[in-house]
Amino acid sequence: MSIPRSCPPTDVVAADFTEQAGLFKALGDPHRLTILATLARSESDVCVCDFTAGLPLNQPTVSHHLKILRDANLVAARRRGTWVYYTLAADVRRRMGAALGSVLPKKVLV
Repeated sequence: MSIPRSCPPTDVVAADFTEQAGLFKALGDPHRLTILATLARSESDVCVCDFTAGLPLNQPTVSHHLKILRDANLVAARRRGTWVYYTLAADVRRRMGAALGSVLPKKVLV
């Protein structure tokens, strides 16, 4: 006698979510979310030194978090002399929505 399953197996495999996992991992830190929120509200590029004034982190730690966000293509960096300025990546909102939508079907999101 077989036991009925409430959640039948599907063709979903972990390898299908490698890109999404990298994106969510980059988003999985409160300081990185604060950095993204700051960039989203800023009308111009933001320097690392500006983040250190508003976060309880030193400059190397802020730079480390920005590198993780840059590697995930969530922020863009532009060098001006010795300073590096950051903005949100052009497609960050679309990519975040697409990543969430690919993991959670619409019927779950409603």
